[in-house]
Amino acid sequence: MVNVTISVPADLHAKMKKHPKFKWSRIASDAFEKEIDNASMLKELDKLFENSKLTEEDVDRIDHEIKAAMYKRFKRKLASKSL
Repeated sequence: MVNVTISVPADLHAKMKKHPKFKWSRIASDAFEKEIDNASMLKELDKLFENSKLTEEDVDRIDHEIKAAMYKRFKRKLASKSL
């Protein structure tokens, strides 16, 4: 394992010092890992959609249709529970 030095604002450091039981190194490492995973996933999504022919208008229309269908399903479920 290697050591990495990071800088945090003084007020954050003061708050961190109030919680000595936390393993700040582990928390930071987990956060770094999560960011790397997110960046990798976004890169894969960019590759997946780079040849897409969908326009923003298409995406907005599909989004609206999905949300409308979900609303109807939720409304029916809610109505059936109140019977």
